[in-house]
Amino acid sequence: MRGTEPGTPAAAPDQAGLRALDWLNFFVANLQTGFGPFIAVYLTTDKWTQGQIGVALSVGSAVGILGQVPAGLLVDALRQKRVAAAFALGGIAAAAGMLALWPARLPVLLAQVVHGFAGCVLYPAIAAITLNRVGRRAYAERLGRNARFAAMGNAAGAAVMGLIGSYLSSRTVFWFAAALCVPALAAVWGMPPRDPPHDPELAAAIEAPGDRRGPAWRVVLDRRVLAFALCIVCFHLANTAMLPVAAAEVTRQAGDAANLVIAAALVVPQLVVALLSPLVGRLAERRGRRLVLLAGFLALPVRGLLFATLASPALIVAVQVLDGVGGAVIGVLVPLVAADLTRGTGRFNLCMGTIGLAVGVGATLSTAIAGDLAGRFGSSIAFLALTLAGAVGVLTVALAMPETRPEAAAGALRRRWRPSPAE
Repeated sequence: MRGTEPGTPAAAPDQAGLRALDWLNFFVANLQTGFGPFIAVYLTTDKWTQGQIGVALSVGSAVGILGQVPAGLLVDALRQKRVAAAFALGGIAAAAGMLALWPARLPVLLAQVVHGFAGCVLYPAIAAITLNRVGRRAYAERLGRNARFAAMGNAAGAAVMGLIGSYLSSRTVFWFAAALCVPALAAVWGMPPRDPPHDPELAAAIEAPGDRRGPAWRVVLDRRVLAFALCIVCFHLANTAMLPVAAAEVTRQAGDAANLVIAAALVVPQLVVALLSPLVGRLAERRGRRLVLLAGFLALPVRGLLFATLASPALIVAVQVLDGVGGAVIGVLVPLVAADLTRGTGRFNLCMGTIGLAVGVGATLSTAIAGDLAGRFGSSIAFLALTLAGAVGVLTVALAMPETRPEAAAGALRRRWRPSPAE
């Protein structure tokens, strides 16, 4: 293997591949913006009720629940992670086209199914491509850069889609999202192949077939993986439905200006994510993962309470700064903690799929419960329920989540097994 023989320096990460990775994160985030709150606006203007919108959003999340672990195993089994990313991008383009063409019940649900499974494949694939490019030592900092480009993509996408939705039509938003798959695919295939990877430890952990590294159930049932998965369930249970519920409320209040308000509510947190993500990566590497996670989770109950008490569209946009704090932390920490927990096992993408399963559970419950509560009792009650879920998430991180930074985890293990003076 090149760069792995004794005395042979490892190859430096290729700049062309890393630039392509920047653009991949930018365009993927950009096109995914159309599948966020703009769906709520689009379907509300097409006379869908809050309950019907909640069901439609929950279908995609439910597919995500069923597809996460198989998608992780699939990405683990593929040597060329770019193939998985390209497949997922094609599915997202097809889903956007279906939404634009047929906003009826069956096509919308089918589009949510296709999009849900494509998302199961896409994010583990990008995380694996990143780890393959830079190795574990540079992974935290590189994840911060990935999140920065994704945030810039989200902000640009939200701004453009808001203008398109306001001055053309909400349907055009989804045509634009489908078109963005073309430059994203160009970025995928613009990456020079990395085969074999430049990092010998990475070759063992990422490229080796998983079945040579022990059974998959050991990763899925690892106590630390389960604790992290529970934290992620709580986060997305509190977070996923907040902006869609607010979007429906803003649509009723602001009328034709709703697309611009929602665009602003999307742009503001993405600017915060772009500013904070590199700092989050550095802090997680220097201070530990658990402390950074706790800071991100604390933003959730505060945001929920503010949404429950503020009715002005302008104030709702300002509260979205807190969404940027949580988004920066989760965007960097999920793949970073997954890499910590699967070091040397060859099961990184399986762990990512397991965490994705937790995301799907939380997101599905969030949209279904909040949509039902908003329809029955009003948006304020829905926001208070989401606030309670956020508070449970904070307690879960504080009480159940171990530190996974390799140096800290190794130190804890040494302290645990150090003989007492009496021995």
